[in-house]
Amino acid sequence: MLEDMKIRGYTAHTQRDYVRAVADFAQFINCSPDWAEPEDLRRYQLHLANQGVSPATMNSRVSGLRFFFRVTLARPSFGSQLATVRGENRLPEVLSPEEVALLLHCAGKLKYKAILSIAYGCGLRISEIANLKVSDIDAARMLIRVEQGKGRTDRYVMLAPDLLELLQAWWRHARPMGWLFPGRDPGQPIATRQLDRICKQAAAMAGLEKRVSMHTLRHSFATHLLENKTDIRVIQALLGHKKTDTTARYTRVATKILRSVESPLSLLKPPTDQPPPLPVKPWMFSCSMPRTFLGLDAESSAPVDAMRLLSSLPEQLEGASTKAGARLKAIATSGTLMADTERRPENLF
Repeated sequence: MLEDMKIRGYTAHTQRDYVRAVADFAQFINCSPDWAEPEDLRRYQLHLANQGVSPATMNSRVSGLRFFFRVTLARPSFGSQLATVRGENRLPEVLSPEEVALLLHCAGKLKYKAILSIAYGCGLRISEIANLKVSDIDAARMLIRVEQGKGRTDRYVMLAPDLLELLQAWWRHARPMGWLFPGRDPGQPIATRQLDRICKQAAAMAGLEKRVSMHTLRHSFATHLLENKTDIRVIQALLGHKKTDTTARYTRVATKILRSVESPLSLLKPPTDQPPPLPVKPWMFSCSMPRTFLGLDAESSAPVDAMRLLSSLPEQLEGASTKAGARLKAIATSGTLMADTERRPENLF
């Protein structure tokens, strides 16, 4: 399996994830995965769901097993048994500029402040920070070279003057030769777990109630650039995104931009004149009103011509106190009633 992944140029991170997926599956079925049955795959995925693993972990296990059965064992039908899980589309957690300043102030050691400042000042991923070399800092052009970031792509990000001074101070203090931030073994870069621990400790010291990680600083970097009207394509290049759609999600949390958008409700203008009276609906109605009140034959079923009737109503309508009489008086006064074949509402009288 490892040889198959090396041939296809899979990264070391992907190789570790895929091997972990196959090993975990073998432990679950308590035998070699070569002897697995389709029902074993179903039971394993149900086991992961019951364990409450995240969608990202579930999909990573699915991808590893699909590769193992499809490529290594040449049994592609087995891979089709596994289903990927759609993750929740949550909003990224973003710090305000004031919260970022407080976090950096509470970082403590010079090394920690330099690490967190790069995360926010350049928007780098945690693995990209860990793998920075001293030679990646281009002070002449005020750039930082990010080598083989996610997707195995190189890119450049800006180097702010304040950040350059901080990195120079760190270099004079520690004199790192290879890795900009070496681990306990100087020949190896700092572990990503240690970077995340540094960030969480600073957040706790700052008293921030939000869930803060190294990636939170990357989210904050992108959001603050967007709020300061930086072109989204420039932000895409700085973040190393392949698709603009991935970068566009930060528009959902750019609250400064959202607050500046004027609601259409605010654009409504109040009417200058009084609203026109509601039109009277013309009706041809039949005798749900007592026909004797209208001076008609109570036994007749012929429809009433409203216009002709209203023009000859007796004077007793002037003193009408009934609901029906008052309604007829209002219709007669408006003079807008026309004969119509529509059926009147049941509650007209």
